[in-house]
Amino acid sequence: MGVIFDSCVWVGLAANQIDRQSVVDACADALVFTSVISLGELSFGVQSCADPAERAMRAAYLRQIETRPTLGVSPQTAAAFGMLAAAVKQSGRSPRPRYNDLWIAAQAIEHGHVLLTLNASDFVGLPGLRLTALLPTAQA
Repeated sequence: MGVIFDSCVWVGLAANQIDRQSVVDACADALVFTSVISLGELSFGVQSCADPAERAMRAAYLRQIETRPTLGVSPQTAAAFGMLAAAVKQSGRSPRPRYNDLWIAAQAIEHGHVLLTLNASDFVGLPGLRLTALLPTAQA
C-alpha cells in the first residue's frame, strides 16, 4: 500500500502550512506517490504566477516533486473516474468542479493507495476511496 498526496498537501508543505511530522506520521512506511494530475495543477501554479521570484521558487519545488514516484492515467483509472463522477452526480452534486480531485481519487482506488489531503470535504462519499485528512498547522 502506498499514499498519494493530493495537490494541496504539496502546496501546504511548500508554504509551511502543514506540520511536516504529521505528514511523516500519516505516511508511516508507505511509499509516497504523486499524481500526474497534481503535477499539472502545480505546473499551472508555476505558469500563472506573475512574480518572477515566486515563480522561480515554485518551479524549483515542482522539479523536486517531479523526481518522486508518479502515477499516470490508465484505462483502469478512467473506469474508476467514471464510477466516481457518476456517484457524485447521483448524489445531486456536479462532478465538473471536482474533476481533478476525482481523477486523483480514481488513481488511489485503482492502485489501492490511501489519498492524503487537507480537503477531506472534496472527497466525501466517494465509494472505495481510502482517505486520510490532515489539518493545516494553524488548526493543529
